[in-house]
Amino acid sequence: MATLTAWKFDRPDGASLAMRTLRELDDEGLIRVQEAAIVEWPVGQRRPKTRQIGDLTGEYALGGMFWGFLFGILFFMPVIGAGVGAAAGVIKGKLEDVGVDDDFIDNVKEQVTEGTSALFLLTSGAVADRIRQRFVGTHLELIESNLSAEDEAALRERLGLD
Repeated sequence: MATLTAWKFDRPDGASLAMRTLRELDDEGLIRVQEAAIVEWPVGQRRPKTRQIGDLTGEYALGGMFWGFLFGILFFMPVIGAGVGAAAGVIKGKLEDVGVDDDFIDNVKEQVTEGTSALFLLTSGAVADRIRQRFVGTHLELIESNLSAEDEAALRERLGLD
């Protein structure tokens, strides 16, 4: 089973710094990072910058289409307008059906703002206590949404990733 998480940092480069630590943890076998994407929102910018970490591949990998839909709903759809908003509602509904629920989406929208960053991860095999130790003193908030194997398969199917 894979876990989708969003980690919010109180500075624009926090997610990039955390990704370095997570790569080390992956190398040590304390977590398997299947996919990762970063949102950085520098002060003074109207919108955040998003990027997928491209050198990760794993058995649970979802791909760029997943991140594009998720980030579109989270950060860009409200800017586009009401006509596209209806389509976003349909996409959002499909994500909810497979484990990415309203609470996850609303919490991320509310917490990831100008001057912050976020790291979105699809992981498996995490040794939570050991991972937490590496992030002591880091100002971060963790929002978590677990995806069951069935939810992940449904998500892959709905996004055309099979």
